[in-house]
Amino acid sequence: MKTRTRREVEEFSLSFLDVICCGFGAIVLLLIITKTVEPLALELVSLDLDGQVAAKRESAHQIRGEIQVLERQMSDEERQLEEDLRELARTRRELSAITGEFATTSEEADIQAVERSRLAAARQTLTDEMTRLLGAGFERRDNVVGGITVDSEYIIFVIDTSGSMQRFAWGSVVRKLGETLAIYPEVKGIQVLNDMGDYMFGNFRDRWIPDSPTRREAIMRRLETWAPFSNSSPVEGIERAVATFWSPDKKISIYVFGDDFSGGSVEEVVDTVDRINRADESGERRVRIHAVGFPVIFQAAPRQQQSAYRFAALMRELTYRNNGTFVGLGVDSLN
Repeated sequence: MKTRTRREVEEFSLSFLDVICCGFGAIVLLLIITKTVEPLALELVSLDLDGQVAAKRESAHQIRGEIQVLERQMSDEERQLEEDLRELARTRRELSAITGEFATTSEEADIQAVERSRLAAARQTLTDEMTRLLGAGFERRDNVVGGITVDSEYIIFVIDTSGSMQRFAWGSVVRKLGETLAIYPEVKGIQVLNDMGDYMFGNFRDRWIPDSPTRREAIMRRLETWAPFSNSSPVEGIERAVATFWSPDKKISIYVFGDDFSGGSVEEVVDTVDRINRADESGERRVRIHAVGFPVIFQAAPRQQQSAYRFAALMRELTYRNNGTFVGLGVDSLN
């Protein structure tokens, strides 16, 4: 009978079990260590988060404080702005009141000037040309006619033929034109246009009417019934007269008869005439512009006085720049 031989235990199996046991032991040791350290780490993390929360709360508190300060500043600035706006409104009202008072004073001054029917007249002596025209021994009862100087060889009348002038001032217009012709005993040429630039005598269009007693009588007769269309603005007639008859070798006087100006810019008219009425070598302008204002508007249309003031402003500037005189007639002159 065979005897069973005992199997020998392999060394490798024993070593493997040892390793396994050691592994489990290490795991248990790690668990023990982790459990021991975890509360401390959590406590540190908790303390750090509490500090951050406190810092955030402090920052938020500071921000709310700054917001409140800014809101108070903004409120103060808004109140100051409202006060400034109220002050500006008061200043504007005061300025408007002062401007109205000034305009009223200016209008009253203009009315008084028209009613007094005189403006400052410049006293001038006879020139050599006036002596030749009027004669060396001529003595005039009035040194001036309405303050207007007589020193030209050619004269042009630009007459407003509007309805207001025809109805309320035409008799005076005829008289004043006759008086003006009377202070020029002899000239080289005459011309008559209305404020639109239309000629009284079409056969003398763009050329001078020779002076003679017969021609003067014809002008006076024609004027009594002469009534071409008018737009109540002397601008077209003045510009045509200057542009057509200006000459470097002639001394010309233009007489504007009118009552109002319903045109556009006064400055534009003055600049246009300045370009046309060029000065000669001595700096003098060859065309004098005189004007006679008839106070028709103050009787016929008191509510339209602004157009009369504009006529006065235009004529004053034109006559001043063109060596002439502006004369405002009185209300009694219309009778």
